[in-house]
Amino acid sequence: MTGDETCTVLFNARCSKCRQARDLLSEQGVDADYVHYLEDTPSRDELVRIYGLLGIDDPRQMMRTGEAPYRDLNLKDADDDALFDAMVAHPILIERPIVISGDRAVVARPPEKLLDLLG
Repeated sequence: MTGDETCTVLFNARCSKCRQARDLLSEQGVDADYVHYLEDTPSRDELVRIYGLLGIDDPRQMMRTGEAPYRDLNLKDADDDALFDAMVAHPILIERPIVISGDRAVVARPPEKLLDLLG
């Protein structure tokens, strides 16, 4: 990660993995913007952009599939559009922390995965 890149973290202060990621970024001297996504939910377009940056092939890889809304909305067989709509309507479904730097992103579970972005 170069010094002119902005690092953004989809963050939940109640999540231990998010706090560990924040501490790890701080130890590495990285200033980051922390988006409290449960209150400041990313737009559908932003979620689609992050999905592309993650380089994954299923939106479920950036979702908390164990959460009640996932079951309640019967998303197991849903298409990508329905999954993105569900994440906007129910941000608890967004996996955390997601760390974004430049044109790359990572689901930082475990938090050490974010070191791939910094290297």
